[in-house]
Amino acid sequence: MRQYYRWHAAFYDVTRWSFLFGRTALLDNLPAADRLVVAEVGCGTGFNLQRLASKHPEWQLVGIDVSADMLAQASRATAPFSRRVQLLEKAYGAGNPCLSEPVDLILFSYSLTMFNPGWEAAIAQAWHDLKPGGHVAVVDFHDTPSDLFRRWMHYNHVRMDGHLQPALEARFKPAYQRTQQAWGGLWCFFTFLGQKTVD
Repeated sequence: MRQYYRWHAAFYDVTRWSFLFGRTALLDNLPAADRLVVAEVGCGTGFNLQRLASKHPEWQLVGIDVSADMLAQASRATAPFSRRVQLLEKAYGAGNPCLSEPVDLILFSYSLTMFNPGWEAAIAQAWHDLKPGGHVAVVDFHDTPSDLFRRWMHYNHVRMDGHLQPALEARFKPAYQRTQQAWGGLWCFFTFLGQKTVD
């Protein structure tokens, strides 16, 4: 993964707008609060962190990524908000704690489908890292009817088997979820907002 993004970091944002759909809509529909602590797992170039920091001046943000090259881009993108944005070069998953204390919201934006293996551990760790009543927000690839496209995405480290949404529903209480087609049905992406409930 680190090697892959070493070559992609410099032009990631220039190209990904054409197929990473739903990111801005998800950010616009996060739980509203004056002060939240938010962690983004797989923060990449800081696309989401920059927008959240600009829109929510009281929020504290943590970006986690395994790629130093992507984090270098994120550091530049979030430089005006450096007092409120912390960037961590770490892998995320069960038994590999990154956060010193529970947070209000954890964001996965087109990252979970690249955790292969590791997506189950990442979801479990997110539940552990959230405060009771906290939320997980996800936008990601869902599935595709095209075997050729599925193989191409697998070549680019992305799994598209519709496996994430049921796992999220099993762990978190859904507050909002939606599946949408992209590029005339070549693939689908989904958005999910769920809450950590403790019986």
